[in-house]
Amino acid sequence: MRNLEYYGYTGSIEYSQEDKLFYGKLLGIKSLISYEGSTGPELEMDFKEAVDDYLKDCKELNIKPEKPFKGSFNVRILSEIHRDAALKAMELNTSLNSFVSESIRARLLQRV
Repeated sequence: MRNLEYYGYTGSIEYSQEDKLFYGKLLGIKSLISYEGSTGPELEMDFKEAVDDYLKDCKELNIKPEKPFKGSFNVRILSEIHRDAALKAMELNTSLNSFVSESIRARLLQRV
């Protein structure tokens, strides 16, 4: 397992040899929400409690919880690559967004 998952939130898993402690933080949001545990099960329990506390605090403060990995991000690339990708998308009769999304998906499936 590389990450923890709960209610759509993803958390990292790290280990401190110095402290003999597992720790992590929620990924894909701006708020810093961390958790820790001496064992894997303790880490997972504290992770879930951290997410639950975050959602509870948001509700009590009447603020909308951050949505991790919204599906929208800006990418800066060379203008030549942008042009070539846009032209290839047109050639394939698809949108640039779909072309980029499928390209990323194909690369992730390679798992090199």
